[in-house]
Amino acid sequence: QVQLVETGGGLVQPGGSLSLSCVASGRIFNMDLMGWYRQAPGKQRELVARVTTTGVTVYADSVKGRFTISRDNAKNTVSLQMNSLRPEDTAIYYCNRHVVLSNTHYWGQGTQVTVSS
Repeated sequence: QVQLVETGGGLVQPGGSLSLSCVASGRIFNMDLMGWYRQAPGKQRELVARVTTTGVTVYADSVKGRFTISRDNAKNTVSLQMNSLRPEDTAIYYCNRHVVLSNTHYWGQGTQVTVSS
């Protein structure tokens, strides 16, 4: 089992910034992928960004140039720096860890990000 605990999120005005962080514990492996997904009301959960152990990143087109994902393998953490936030970024953000060996996804409890004036 893998446990994921997220911190960060909240309410911010358009154009503002927020940072999310997630720490993983339990049965984890270095080759696991870590990332962030989000789910807005009435929409499906979607990938925001993910990062491999070696730092290779993938971003959704909608956040490229605004969001930055980073990972600390020694601390088993993944962070998401979100800049130039837009109302359409409003969603519940979930930390994800993909255990490649078993092709299993683990999820955090989710944290609300609201972008509104």
